[in-house]
Amino acid sequence: MVVGVAACGGGGNGGSSLPAFWAATPAPAPAPPASPEAPAPAAPAPTYKVSGTVKGLLGTGLVLQNNAVDDLRIAADGSFSFATEVASGAGYAVTVKSQSRILTRVCTVSHGTGTVTDAAIADVAVVCAAPAARFAYATNSGSDNLFPYTVDASTGALGSMAAPMLGTGPNPLAITVDPTGRFAYVANSGDSTVSAYAIGAGTGVLTPFATVATGAMPMSMAVDPTGRFAYVANAGASTVSAYTIDAATGAWRPMAVPVVAAGSSPHTITVDPTGRFAYVTNLGAEAVSAFAIDASSGALSPLAVPTVPAGVGASAMTLDPLGRFAYVVNMVDDTVSTYAIDASSGVLTPMPTVATGRSPRAIAVDATGRFAYVVNMAGNTVSAYRIDAGTGALTPMALPTVATRTSPTAIALDPTGRFAYVTNYVSKDVSAYTIDADTGALAPMAVPAVATGGIGPTSLALSR
Repeated sequence: MVVGVAACGGGGNGGSSLPAFWAATPAPAPAPPASPEAPAPAAPAPTYKVSGTVKGLLGTGLVLQNNAVDDLRIAADGSFSFATEVASGAGYAVTVKSQSRILTRVCTVSHGTGTVTDAAIADVAVVCAAPAARFAYATNSGSDNLFPYTVDASTGALGSMAAPMLGTGPNPLAITVDPTGRFAYVANSGDSTVSAYAIGAGTGVLTPFATVATGAMPMSMAVDPTGRFAYVANAGASTVSAYTIDAATGAWRPMAVPVVAAGSSPHTITVDPTGRFAYVTNLGAEAVSAFAIDASSGALSPLAVPTVPAGVGASAMTLDPLGRFAYVVNMVDDTVSTYAIDASSGVLTPMPTVATGRSPRAIAVDATGRFAYVVNMAGNTVSAYRIDAGTGALTPMALPTVATRTSPTAIALDPTGRFAYVTNYVSKDVSAYTIDADTGALAPMAVPAVATGGIGPTSLALSR
């Protein structure tokens, strides 16, 4: 048997030979060059809420938007916040998409635009208020006409228009303006009609366009705050006539049930600020009739408590701006009857009466609901009262009366609460006053009275 062995080489270097089957181990392949590290994605910008408050809202229908999207329906006064947050560095723009159905007020936005900068936006303010009056109209029952005025926005002074005098029907006793300021209506007691006028946009000039029949001896009118319905108190018929209003033309059409019964000799009709209830003073019955207003048709139906007592000679009536309290002047016993209004049912609850001057004929409450004013025809004065915010009770002001001209009959207050105007039957003019914002005190304007251009002014209406 032959055994193979590795041969040993001699020599002085002591070298040895490698096995025949040896092969060199290959060098490892170089690692591929490292690719540069991809940058981490940028963190998204933080987002923040856009919020604010609403004040003075009446009724439903107000919708806000942010950046022309993200609709937000507002149901009542208070805080609001948009659902979609806005990234830091991005802009926001809060606008009114649609106004409330209550047209007597217009909602405007302040602090509504800007850029979000690492903090929530919380100071957007939406204020709903009646626009300032720009025009005034006084009816002259003795000369069957009316006189229009301009209203100075800063001073409240009344100025004559270029074509001041306009005819009415016989014995115009009342005038009202629809809440959009586009139409005016005059109740003509002498022929039992209502005259309708279009109000010139920007000019205030009246253009007659229609006449509609009422019940006998219409004494007053009311247009609901949505501008869809109108009601007339007919003293000679002891009824209320009810109409729908064409939104485009302002024309009246009798409702499906055109007439409802009221008490004896209804004198004044008024509608609450939300358009849910109507109230009628009954001069002959010494009472107030109360009705619910159907939201769709405008039809009147008696409330669960259909009448409440008033004083002797119940004539004019008004409500506070939020519809919480009602006030009726009683021209025979020289008092004001006060009532609390149930927010759900509209029912009136009588409260204590307060004294007025002699033969009170008209009453008005200012836009803030803090002050009330009663026109005293036989006393040639206006009685001024503070209104308790909680109870609605009237308290005479520190200066309880202010003088008017002769035989005042009606009063109208500027919607901003800065000015007051009183028609004077015998002196055939309008007394003009400023209203102190803190105290409510009346002070005669620099020009304390302006002529009505006719005989026997009996009513006054202001328009935006």
